[in-house]
Formats: sequence, C-alpha cells, structure tokens
Amino acid sequence: MRFIDAEDSSPIISGLTRVIEEDRCTLRWIWPGGIEAVYIGKTPAEQAENGSGITGNVKLYTKAEYKANNGYHSRIEGFGLYVFTVYACQEGSGGLQLILQQDRENSIEISADKAKIYYSVSDKSCFFRKFKTIQIQVTTEVPIAKDVLCYVKKQGGYPLNKEDGMLYPFVAPFAAGKNVLPAIEIGKQDFIRLFFTDGRKYGQIYELISV
Repeated sequence: MRFIDAEDSSPIISGLTRVIEEDRCTLRWIWPGGIEAVYIGKTPAEQAENGSGITGNVKLYTKAEYKANNGYHSRIEGFGLYVFTVYACQEGSGGLQLILQQDRENSIEISADKAKIYYSVSDKSCFFRKFKTIQIQVTTEVPIAKDVLCYVKKQGGYPLNKEDGMLYPFVAPFAAGKNVLPAIEIGKQDFIRLFFTDGRKYGQIYELISV
C-alpha cells in the first residue's frame, strides 16, 4: 500500500459530510465510479495542519459496508479536534494505491470534548516590601505544549485579554495533572491572568478555567 497524489483522471472522494449524534459521528460521501473500497484515517487536527500525520493510521471500508450501514459510523472519543480523511483506493502496478487529494475535499473536522485546564494564581505580600510573590498552579486533563498558554501582567487590575498588559510565555510544557510553577515576584499593584496564546485555535481544543 502506498499514497499517490491525485491526477486529473484519478478517482476522488467528494460531497463528504458529517452528522453528529451524542457520542457518535456518521460520515457520508459520493463514491467515484469504479471504486469498491476506501481507506479512512483519523488524525489530530494539529498534525493534519502541518501535514505530519495526514495519512495516519487507515482503516479499510467497503462500499458494501457503506450501503448496509448507510454511511460510516465512528464513536467520538478523546479531546480536541480530529480530521477524518476518506481515501479512494485503486490497484496499481506496485500494488494498492491510496489517492491524496490536494483540495482536501475528502477531509472533514470532528470536534471531541474539550480538555479542561484549571489554573489559580495565589499571592503573598509583605507590608514593608514593594513586591509580592506570585504562585501559578495549572491542572490539566491532558499534557499541553508550552506555547498553548501565556500569562499577562497588568498594573492596577486584572488584564481582560492577552493584549491588555505585558505578555509572558511559559518556558516548559505542562504534564497531565497538577503543575506548580516556580514562584515569581511582581509589583504590589500588578495582577496576573492566564490566556490562550491563540484563542481561536486552542479554544476549540481546551477549556481554560480560573479557580
């Protein structure tokens, strides 16, 4: 089995749609003529974006199964966004060939549950000092990369968004479970809040909760 790029004469998948009911997703598509089976892959959206996992692990699904089941059914498990890709396949001189479509019309995103990220910011201050000590704690259901979150410091009140103050990146990833960060010192009138570095992207995968 090998992957080949689609050509003008290649059989391609079109009309791919999804229907989600509770924890089950149903995919349907238009079969190209002469194709009796496809391979279906499931890939985390982040891998699919950079092309590192678009082919992923694939599963054979026949046209007969599709007709009997009125589509392809899959349980929605895990966290975040996944990309399902349906590959038309054909026999070639070197064996079975799976068609890669540059238009991505054979791919569709499915959203699983959002992984919850809980965080707290505690502070200790001394009357005679100009600074207070801040302790950030992050508890997450899944491991997350260091560039998913940032913290913002603002003088005189809590920042409303990541542009509302001085932004600081985190220098290490977060393990699943409780993460207690090294204490830092800030001014007595400074306040800190955590944000996603990219709310549109990571807000689909995680839920950030202040406790």
